[in-house]
Amino acid sequence: MYFTDRGIEELVERRGEEEVSLLWLGERLREFVDLNPEFEIPIERLATWLARHDSDDEE
Repeated sequence: MYFTDRGIEELVERRGEEEVSLLWLGERLREFVDLNPEFEIPIERLATWLARHDSDDEE
């Protein structure tokens, strides 16, 4: 188990039933980076991965 798994599990447990928009998620990611600029690169990589996740299936 990775250290991040605990945070992911907490997210699923606390908010797993909620539906959110990608706009909402983008705003939260921007807010997080504003508060934690040292995480800019990992958040950018996560956002890019999420944006392109299904694009390999279409090609």
